[in-house]
Amino acid sequence: MRVLVVGGSGATGRLLVRQLLDRGLSVRAIVRSPERLIEALGAHERLSVVHAAVLDLSDTELVQHVDECEAVISCLGHTLSFKGVYGKPRRLVTDATRRLCKAIKANAPKSPVKFVLMNSTGCRNHDLAESVSLMERCVVGLIRLLVPPHSDNEHAAKYLLSQVGSDDACVEWVAVRPDSLIDDDVVSKYEIHPSPTRSAIFNSGKTSRINVGHFMAELMTDDAVWSAWKGKTPVIYNVA
Repeated sequence: MRVLVVGGSGATGRLLVRQLLDRGLSVRAIVRSPERLIEALGAHERLSVVHAAVLDLSDTELVQHVDECEAVISCLGHTLSFKGVYGKPRRLVTDATRRLCKAIKANAPKSPVKFVLMNSTGCRNHDLAESVSLMERCVVGLIRLLVPPHSDNEHAAKYLLSQVGSDDACVEWVAVRPDSLIDDDVVSKYEIHPSPTRSAIFNSGKTSRINVGHFMAELMTDDAVWSAWKGKTPVIYNVA
């Protein structure tokens, strides 16, 4: 199985790529900083690296990179700096999600390609009528206005929910929603829920990046896990 990973040189992406390789999968990684990925993982016969910013690639190039991949995973996120938060591209995650899904469809695969998006518990799934308090809605509204990456993540998930939907012939998807991300060296116990079980603003939980990578790798290699969560937006928390 070959998996295309975008954002593979990031803090979570590197851990995901390692777990995919450890499970015997082949990985094609599109990264802006290949040296960071190679430094973290070393050379590997089943890892091919494309040095590029995904949005700088033409539609034709994206179609070529997606070709022969049975799955695509986006671990893209905005750099936590003033330029990364307020500079361009404002719609990095959304535009990449849209263009990657269109590239998948352009290849007209014989069977659906898996698409996994790393999202956030701060992004609500309105199809599930997830309830939030008035105060939390007010705070999220301010974040939406003042912190552009949050709106970007919301629009990316909305694209999968409303534009791709649950019965697309070419793309099956899962949007994984971790809570506050932390670093850890080993996979630990974690829980998966259909919706948040706590407030992302006032009572956030913890999710280690390595656990996010582990769950995404499970989605790739365990058919039962994929069947349980495809077309959904599962929330992942570390078990305290």
